[in-house]
Amino acid sequence: MSVYSFSEGSSVAKALGQYVKSKYDTAMAKHGRFTLALSGGSLPKVLAEGLSQQKDNIDFSKWEIFFADERIVPLEDENSNYALCKEVLFDVLPGFVPEQIHTIDTKFLKQNPLDSQAVADEYEKQLVHVFANASTVKVPVFDLMLLGCGPDGHTCSLFPDHELLDEDVAWVAPITDSPKPPKERITLTIPVVTHALSVAFVTTGAAKQDILPVVIEDTTSKLPSALISRAHPDRISWFLDDDASAKLDKSVLRVFPFQ
Repeated sequence: MSVYSFSEGSSVAKALGQYVKSKYDTAMAKHGRFTLALSGGSLPKVLAEGLSQQKDNIDFSKWEIFFADERIVPLEDENSNYALCKEVLFDVLPGFVPEQIHTIDTKFLKQNPLDSQAVADEYEKQLVHVFANASTVKVPVFDLMLLGCGPDGHTCSLFPDHELLDEDVAWVAPITDSPKPPKERITLTIPVVTHALSVAFVTTGAAKQDILPVVIEDTTSKLPSALISRAHPDRISWFLDDDASAKLDKSVLRVFPFQ
């Protein structure tokens, strides 16, 4: 596990941009496209700032983008992760192909009652189309997952002590009782996240400093972010600012290699 801490947000963004560019380069050399799963929250803005410094050397038309989780709301809703990413990322940087940005199918929003399972099943079909045209792939393997970590240790829409933490068959699962509104969401499951070639958590702010020692240092923690970090530590990177990392043991911090 590689844990990096930076003095300010702009330095986090710059480092994240360099990191993503390196993963993009590797993926392009390997199979000519870059598969990415994105979270919402503060991550898209940090990512956009970092990528703006790399855009001249990236072909965004080669990106295939899914959302690590999504709220079951209209695509233009303020709670939509897609809407946020569209505003700060897709509409700002050149070259993204709309058909390669995979959103929930909003036709299900017209149903009463709302069938969250149907939303999840349709999103999983999009994953199957991109990753498993031959039905031999057990789990999709993303080139990169970019995730956040909440003050409670949740990531994606995988929350502490929730039954979805035990889901090991579905690639995409619905959640109808999210502790954070809106309650109806879909999320990638832990097996999908942990099979990614690389996973980066981007976490900033003093509100995260109490939970990070539990997630990063406690080898028995059952928090979702901790479970993912421990699954394949060699694939995990953390991008923090000094406010978020203030209570971590300094021995866990590494020097970012691209500086």
